[in-house]
Amino acid sequence: MTENPTRHSRPARFRRLRALPPWSLVAAGVLTGGLLGGAYGVLKPPVYTATSYVIAVPTERSDSAAAVGFAQAYGRVATDLAVLGDAQVWAGVPVNTLRASVRTATSPDAPMVSVSATSGRPAKAADMANAVARSLAQHANATKADTHVELVQFSRAPRPTAPTSASPVVTGLVGTSAGGLLGALVLLVRPRRRPEDEAGAELRPASVPGPAVASDAHGQL
Repeated sequence: MTENPTRHSRPARFRRLRALPPWSLVAAGVLTGGLLGGAYGVLKPPVYTATSYVIAVPTERSDSAAAVGFAQAYGRVATDLAVLGDAQVWAGVPVNTLRASVRTATSPDAPMVSVSATSGRPAKAADMANAVARSLAQHANATKADTHVELVQFSRAPRPTAPTSASPVVTGLVGTSAGGLLGALVLLVRPRRRPEDEAGAELRPASVPGPAVASDAHGQL
């Protein structure tokens, strides 16, 4: 019957793992995480973000409080299909791309809506932000006779000059931290060295030879 070689290799691997110094696991995690994080930052394409702003202006039959409320409402509907359907024509991208790339934000104190778009090309990011802001203003102004609030484009999105994605230095630091944490966790759960392993072979009980048969035993029987 053949023996399974893994039965003998597993204890050997555990002994080698227990023999490693504690700091080596953390150091290996830090080094590996830093290399992987830095490589991710280098290989990942840069992302650019452009932001356009629209402001809600009250008419003579409204006030600033109503403008703030409508600005928050317009911020929530800026990514609806009705708004993005018109914006895709000016931006030159499909609706699904706008929905995945455009984000809006509002303020509880100011009647302003920020429309931000991200893309791998700076010009395309600016085009998408401006297109959605323009379409939102047109849809809002179509009902200004009822809302008594007009939506005006406050500032157009300029073409971004620097990427907003994380640099290789940042991703490397994140990877270093994650690798160090993982190494510390492995250090906590690794098999601990047992006292009998540290003592060595000198603490093992000596073998006792079996009883020998005297040569004259046959003569006495």
